[in-house]
Amino acid sequence: MNVLEILLSRRWILKSKDRELYYQVKDEVSKVKKFINEKLGYQLIVNPYLIKLEKTPAVSENWMGISEFQHKIEYVFLCMILMFLEDKEAEEQFVLSELTEYIQSQYKEESIDWTLYQYRRHLIKVIKFCETCGMIVVNDGNEESFAKNDTNEVLYENTGVSRYFMKNFTQDIMGCESPKDFEREEWLDMNEDRGIVRRHRVYRSLLMSPALYKTEENEEDFLYIRNYRNTIGGDFSDLFDCELQIHKTSAFLVLGPESRLGRSFPEGNTLSDIVLLCNGIFREEIQKQKISVAVDESVLLSKQQFQEMIERCKSEYGKGFAKTYRDMSNMEFYHTVKDYMKEMEFIEERMDSICIRSIMGKVIGNYPKDFVIGAKEDE
Repeated sequence: MNVLEILLSRRWILKSKDRELYYQVKDEVSKVKKFINEKLGYQLIVNPYLIKLEKTPAVSENWMGISEFQHKIEYVFLCMILMFLEDKEAEEQFVLSELTEYIQSQYKEESIDWTLYQYRRHLIKVIKFCETCGMIVVNDGNEESFAKNDTNEVLYENTGVSRYFMKNFTQDIMGCESPKDFEREEWLDMNEDRGIVRRHRVYRSLLMSPALYKTEENEEDFLYIRNYRNTIGGDFSDLFDCELQIHKTSAFLVLGPESRLGRSFPEGNTLSDIVLLCNGIFREEIQKQKISVAVDESVLLSKQQFQEMIERCKSEYGKGFAKTYRDMSNMEFYHTVKDYMKEMEFIEERMDSICIRSIMGKVIGNYPKDFVIGAKEDE
């Protein structure tokens, strides 16, 4: 059991849900406490209810939201539920109407009308997320009955762990209006010298992000990685199956097959395979000097060029795709692949162009030669 992998890949470990794992991690966590404190600067919470590693990123990224949520109001409802539960004792029961009335009275940005299906649907999604996380349990009833009728009741119980969901800030955050403001407060909050802050920022970036790219803003961080590459690489490889790879303008923590650090690429699905094949096409075009590489090792294409290359992937390799992707129109296929690439931070979509990041050159794929030949002959 790799205790640090478990802490990094889970929101928390609840004693009530996984008692055996809770005690296993509690017994082993002392072995990684020094790395957590000195290298990452993370707070580790261990109490009779749960074990949680506060995984604050060095830089906020698009993929770091709650994947189940697609609308801003769902995040608002989550905050409202956390506020509501703050005044409840552990094991205290409440009914759904208490919560809906509380949200209506507290939310001032817009008028919440529970007779409208869209609001009930958003709330149900958030409540189910809270159930999955273990913050509340259903004692009687079902949320789907509320979806059908806003007068239907459900009986819940507060588990008491919701107070540990949000990070505790020692600074006043009322003035924070963007992720950058919170990042700035994070480093101010540490009250440490610049060397320690830089170390924490570098280790977090390598661990939490697909890649660390050299920019004007992080030149000192990149220099730190170059100067201490052996120490940093050794620290990570001692704990995980991984390798630190450093290039001219980028650095990557490449995970091995035995690593279990949560979500990683490639994933075990057809969409990952498609992106690997697309990456192979991009690399082929670069090697043929049909597209050029910028000084920062990125590639800038017009949206039309990028779309044509994605559609070329479908044309050449589509016979090997799952039926879902084979049956997609070219436009639907393009948007699906492009959105996934954005999510994985392989590309950056700009006003009239697509910037392909150098990470795409790290992972490519090809079907066997006989498949490609056979596919072309069948067309």
